Amino acid sequence: MALHELPRLAPRAATAACRFIAPRRVVQFRSSSTAIETPPPSPSADLDDLDPLSSFATPGPSEDIINAFDPVKRSQSRASELPPSRYQFRPPKYYRGPLHPHQPPPASSPTSREFVPGPFSIPRLQQTYETTIAPDLLALTYSHIPPGTPTPERAPRLRAWDNSSPYYANRAARGPRGNSVLRLLKKPTTFRTIPRISQITVHSMTGKTVTNSGYLHVAGLVLQSITGVRSEVHKSRHNVAPWGLRQHKAISVTATLRGEGMLEFLSKVVEVVLPRLKEWRGVKGSSGDSSGNISFGLRADDVAMFPEVEVNYDMYPPEMIPGCHVTVHTTATNDRDARLLLSALGVPFHGKFVD
Repeated sequence: MALHELPRLAPRAATAACRFIAPRRVVQFRSSSTAIETPPPSPSADLDDLDPLSSFATPGPSEDIINAFDPVKRSQSRASELPPSRYQFRPPKYYRGPLHPHQPPPASSPTSREFVPGPFSIPRLQQTYETTIAPDLLALTYSHIPPGTPTPERAPRLRAWDNSSPYYANRAARGPRGNSVLRLLKKPTTFRTIPRISQITVHSMTGKTVTNSGYLHVAGLVLQSITGVRSEVHKSRHNVAPWGLRQHKAISVTATLRGEGMLEFLSKVVEVVLPRLKEWRGVKGSSGDSSGNISFGLRADDVAMFPEVEVNYDMYPPEMIPGCHVTVHTTATNDRDARLLLSALGVPFHGKFVD
């Protein structure tokens, strides 16, 4: 059949197929007492224009071709074996630079050594942030700057030395008055710069570790159970004689959370632990480092309220359960935006707010 005949035959073929699939019984009534039944039309008359040949009618290979096909014998007849890389890919164990001919695949590839499957579900806290909290934060902190608005001139952040003394020549500029640390610049809030949580650090320091190392082991186990992350041990840098502390002595543990585990830990603290604290007014309004990071502390009795510790309470000696400090790192550049974000997530604040 020619290709130019297909548009003309397509409607007829579709009509014929419909008639063939669901034929109807046509009944003609001549009078109220008699009826003549008409048989359905034959579909062969409408399908005569179609090509009867198809790929199923093509004959298969002959018996000689089937018997002659032997892949094992063919591989054995080769002069040399093919390299293993033809059949499988093994990423390099070490990264040897961008100019090396053998480059590792990206971390998103299943063949990569750094590939991590998932995520298979979205945490509820992340879903709430993307649907509710992020639009509200954008509305609260948005500052509209019309196009073409000139940028106002600002005074230099660092103070230069005057020429009153020859010793001031070629000196580096000084920091601001009252503080030698420069604060982060606040950029205009847009949909690209909405504050979000970047990571959470849980730190626990036990002073009794100097005399009994069991306190440090229990602190590491407790932090690992409530965070799901293996804790990192820190050692002292100097000798402190009044405390009996020696240099290079293990004294504290830290767990850093990111991604889905970070959101699960924060939702567990806000929804399970904090509501059960008695006479707890909330996080102090002055908590923060002026760079968008908020910290608050949990006592040993508060840590015991975590579900992982409460279920297996007999595994930990009650007097060895440590307290901890929780630091929430955000992408905000000031404490006000970070406090708005944590307040929307359910963390209460009290006292005078210091921005």
